[in-house]
Amino acid sequence: MASIKDVAAEAGVSVATVSRVLNSHPSVSPGARARVLAAVDTLGYRPNAVARSLRTDQTRTLGLVISDVLNPYFTELARFVEEEARALGYSVIIGNADERPELQDHHVRTLLDRRIDGLLVSPADGRSPLTLDAARSGTPMVFVDRWVPGVDVPVVRSDGRQAIRDLVGHLHGLGHRRLAIIAGPAATTTGRERVDAFRDALREHGLPLIDAYIGQGDFQAESGRRATEAFLALAEPPEVVFATDNLMALGALDAIRGHGLRVPRDIGLAAFDDIPWFLHTDPPITAISQPTAELARAAVRALADVIEGRPPSSVSLPARLVVRRSCGEGGAHAESAGRPEAPDVPGTPETPDHPASQRSNL
Repeated sequence: MASIKDVAAEAGVSVATVSRVLNSHPSVSPGARARVLAAVDTLGYRPNAVARSLRTDQTRTLGLVISDVLNPYFTELARFVEEEARALGYSVIIGNADERPELQDHHVRTLLDRRIDGLLVSPADGRSPLTLDAARSGTPMVFVDRWVPGVDVPVVRSDGRQAIRDLVGHLHGLGHRRLAIIAGPAATTTGRERVDAFRDALREHGLPLIDAYIGQGDFQAESGRRATEAFLALAEPPEVVFATDNLMALGALDAIRGHGLRVPRDIGLAAFDDIPWFLHTDPPITAISQPTAELARAAVRALADVIEGRPPSSVSLPARLVVRRSCGEGGAHAESAGRPEAPDVPGTPETPDHPASQRSNL
């Protein structure tokens, strides 16, 4: 592997000149700069990032700790975080907390030991001592999707309250009155917020949220299946189940089909966190979509601001309701992002790129 001395010899300049070129120092003549860059290209030289970090106190590396890498929402979020970080000159190391606070702290410890420049964290919950200590000690950090109340860290998140309100209005317009929810963990901000928004939206239509229609989940498919089994065992089961994340919705769908029931003929199903699979189920599933790419980009830019000493800002972006056919046909409240959207019609392609004939039987 070529060294900086090899580059200097190839370009006919000093090692100091090569260093100045690699660090974009303005005191190098255009001719010398051109020779150095040509030598770098010829020899395939790559600067030693570790050695450079010792000189500059920066590694140009970010840490991302996500709640569950198997959740398609977080997988997509990680992809866009990496994309935006690369555009800003950073690399990303990803840790999967698997919804476990102790594993989250393990990843935070490992990332800090690697001298990353800053952390993006989607907290499993608020009981992660090392994460909180790192935030309070001044480690550049941004919370993304979820946050910990009372911790002074910028938060980049989506606001789903209006989209949930639109969903309940849509269901009410279809004539549904018995609406159930599969909640996420109460220890997470998103778990609590989505239940509160659902309850408030029901209240606007004069509907109660009874205890029997609140299923406790953990953002995993199996918990969605168990909660739905409990709903179906009731003397008066709900007319629609709203799962507050995509994996729990898939678990709910398994339970419904396991009982020989059909969506939406026998029971409706809606989800928070839209995923491509929902378009290809039969019927396609009504879902609340988060602006994942925009959230990821905003989170990386906010963290770059913290690292580089600029005042960061918290960001809240609206989620939107995407109406499909899993809760019934028609209705006066079919809306997406506040705009009317025609409900899907059987046999009609939903988009030019996703014809109905391509749907699987997920």
